[in-house]
Amino acid sequence: MSGRGWSEWQAVAGWAPAAAVLAETLDGGQAFRWQRHADGTWSGAWADCAAQLRRNGDRLEWRAPAAIRARVAAALPRYLGAERDWTALTDALPWRSDAHLARCVEDFRGLRLLRQPFGETLLGFLCSATKQIVQIKQMVALLAERHGAALAADAEGFAPVRRLPTWTELAAIPEAELRGCLLGFRARYIRETAAFLAAHPGWLEATEAAPYAEAKARLVTLPGVGEKVADCVLLFGAGRLEAFPVDTWILKALARRYGLDGWKPAQVAQFGRAHFGPLAGLAQQYLFAWERRHGGR
Repeated sequence: MSGRGWSEWQAVAGWAPAAAVLAETLDGGQAFRWQRHADGTWSGAWADCAAQLRRNGDRLEWRAPAAIRARVAAALPRYLGAERDWTALTDALPWRSDAHLARCVEDFRGLRLLRQPFGETLLGFLCSATKQIVQIKQMVALLAERHGAALAADAEGFAPVRRLPTWTELAAIPEAELRGCLLGFRARYIRETAAFLAAHPGWLEATEAAPYAEAKARLVTLPGVGEKVADCVLLFGAGRLEAFPVDTWILKALARRYGLDGWKPAQVAQFGRAHFGPLAGLAQQYLFAWERRHGGR
């Protein structure tokens, strides 16, 4: 792959995940704007940033379109969760008394939770209802391609060079045009949420800053936002590690591994927060990753 238009590769400090762990972090359902190239390099975008990541020997490296290199250099550490000690947080999980969690941690050691822009995370998970990751990525890519501003001049070999539309911009887009991005019934939820946010400036910022229970109660008042979506937004967009999203994979995991067969999502979520404690969301990601790789075994 040519490097025309790119900055030089530089090391990512403090994180050198295995290939499978990097893939699970970038493309396992936390974020929807990363693509893997044939040579193992990852291209992604968030907010007004775009970057590539690659494993090179025993280290992880990054580069960015040269025109926005300084911006990406400042934003990337936070996006990759560098503000937290993930080794210590993982060690604080109850894996010593939970044999299944222990094998999940061992399989995906080094897994992190991304810290994504809050409003962008909300948009991504509003697209997620009844859809698989590949389909959500298609919707998000079309939203950026058709309605997002350019991030930088094109850099060879890099596809996502446009940012996602802001909520203010989404409020001005007719529902029919949103449906053209393969959103289906989700277009109405996004249009109505955009209209609400346009009428309530500062609402997203106040929600992100609120305590977990208050923030979740606020989010579920938005069109199309249920318990799972709210927990995903808080976990991946606000860093609330006590959030425990319950989707099909987690329902299966806790039914098979913890005997919770027939439990409703709200009951499973309550169990997760009680059993795994204040870091339940981190435990959830290990369980989710393991189940996707080994489900049924």
